[in-house]
Amino acid sequence: MEFNALQIAELLNGTVQGNNNALVSHLSKIEDAKAGALSFLANPKYTPYLYTTGASVTLVSSDFKPENEYTTTLVLVEDPYSAFTKLLNHFAALKQTKTGVHKQSSIESEVSYGKDFYLGAFSVISERVNIGDNVKIHHNVHIGADVSIGDNTIIYSGANIADDTIIGANCIIHSNAVIGADGFGFSPNKDGSYSKIPQTGNVVIEDDVEVGSNTTIDRATLGSTIIRKGVKLDNLVQIAHNVEIGSHTVIAAQSGVAGSAKIGSNCVLGGQVGVGGHLKVGDRVQVQAQTGVLKNIPDDSKLMGTPAFDYNQFSRSYVHFKNLPKHINTLHELQKKLNK
Repeated sequence: MEFNALQIAELLNGTVQGNNNALVSHLSKIEDAKAGALSFLANPKYTPYLYTTGASVTLVSSDFKPENEYTTTLVLVEDPYSAFTKLLNHFAALKQTKTGVHKQSSIESEVSYGKDFYLGAFSVISERVNIGDNVKIHHNVHIGADVSIGDNTIIYSGANIADDTIIGANCIIHSNAVIGADGFGFSPNKDGSYSKIPQTGNVVIEDDVEVGSNTTIDRATLGSTIIRKGVKLDNLVQIAHNVEIGSHTVIAAQSGVAGSAKIGSNCVLGGQVGVGGHLKVGDRVQVQAQTGVLKNIPDDSKLMGTPAFDYNQFSRSYVHFKNLPKHINTLHELQKKLNK
């Protein structure tokens, strides 16, 4: 699909400086762009690329003053980065215009779905599933029985949505995510073996949640594992049974939250963070990468280390830790002098 510079300017409330009819069909970084590409200049250190880029159209700030000749057509906007992000979303939405049910998919009994629904090849929808408007379910997806999916949600190839899961509106579930697998529940026996504890609850995902590829969210033992509105989970995140993640919290890749932990709203957890079971993490907590949270955390904390403690204290302590060999040598020299 092609757009010209004038159409882009109208979409972004910008103005064209150059050829109104310059055509673009894809987006590209300014340093790599070729003819037919749309790019942007937001960071001043990339300014030299403006004069050499092959992009047909480039978004720049409305106060940009070129110092050399250039060949690209400029679209002047208030904030090039935000404008480019808007275009990325626009292009992504255009890719989700497929509708209809593929003939090599399967829909069981008592399933309802709204207008502009799409179901890809080899996908299966089980009994009594309720699907809203404009939902896009791509190839090789499994939807279990009694699942509910809200309007405008996208589920990418390979995802597995288990029975009784509730997914809100405007969610994105990426490839190979597993929503609603059994929680890790086993009871030890006297002979050292384990008996499985049935996991009879479900998973509830509220509106505007994004779940990354290969991320797993386990069903509750009883009740629900709950992912609140606006949560963003990266790839390879493990959310255990009966966990609750507060609204607009962000969790980076390879992190894990153990069973029955509760994480507050507007938190940020870096990569490879571990949160112990049955703990409570407050609101607006920031946890640095590779931190191990082993106790309850109050609101507005900033943590690092294992076990986790205050980020500023960790930074000061680390200065001493990395100098520890030098301090030990100094102590040995002092001990030698005292012995003499």
